Amino acid sequence: MRPLDRDVQEAYLARLGVVAEPPSAESLRLLVQRHAERVPYETLWIHAGEAWNIDPYESAARIALQGRGGYCYHMNGALGLLLRSVGYRVRGHIGGVHGPAGPSSDAMGNHLVLTVELPASDTNECGVWYVDAGLGDALHSPLLLVAGRHDQPPFGLSLEQAPDGSWWHLTHDPEGGFTGMTWTMADARMTDFEAKHHWLSTSAESGFVQVAMAERRDATGVDVVRGLVLSRIGDDAHTTEPVTRRAEWFALLAEVFDLPLHTMAPEARDRLWTNVVSAHHRWEQSQGLQP
Repeated sequence: MRPLDRDVQEAYLARLGVVAEPPSAESLRLLVQRHAERVPYETLWIHAGEAWNIDPYESAARIALQGRGGYCYHMNGALGLLLRSVGYRVRGHIGGVHGPAGPSSDAMGNHLVLTVELPASDTNECGVWYVDAGLGDALHSPLLLVAGRHDQPPFGLSLEQAPDGSWWHLTHDPEGGFTGMTWTMADARMTDFEAKHHWLSTSAESGFVQVAMAERRDATGVDVVRGLVLSRIGDDAHTTEPVTRRAEWFALLAEVFDLPLHTMAPEARDRLWTNVVSAHHRWEQSQGLQP
């Protein structure tokens, strides 16, 4: 895997507003929290016609130099590369986000998970942390990889381990955007995710293709835009009326999600707006809100 160039690393850390420090639980927590707060989970690139691969270096360069985000393969791929560049021991794993029906073999590979090993200490007995910037509305901080309940306001999360230690399961809060996620502890390669990435970013059956969205997590909640509708879960929870003016919609992407899209080509911006509006009109028709 290509390591980060010094200029990309520095730009990435500058976007997070942190400086490189020796690996520690405190420094890891700060890096992950700033990533959640400043790098949005987003699928706008799909609706703008931007075909992104999942190469971690390219993902990191987009985040650091172009002010973009991505979904799990981009977010965790880039974050893992950044963490390695400042001295952390990082492993990637195959995960599967699932709904109310529970874990399934079909879901495995739709998510990239990170674990980070730190030297054991009095406050970190097992030395392994679950790190995930790629779940959108779930984690604000890394979780110590220990079974049980882990509260991260406004959500209550829990971790469960297989008896033989081969897999872990995260249960999300009922107010969250998905039910849970299972991952195996075997090491993964980015090639393990290519087929799922292609399906998620191109299939008409993929929720990412059906609805353009962005999410930004903070210490008290999460801001979400799905299509033309902005909402917040947690403190100051609310849902707005659809934002139907183009300039206002792009302004909220910049102001709420730190997505000014200044590097997006004009024709891609036009395509993005057209697709978002069309999807909203189809939804209104399905709800009987339009003739």
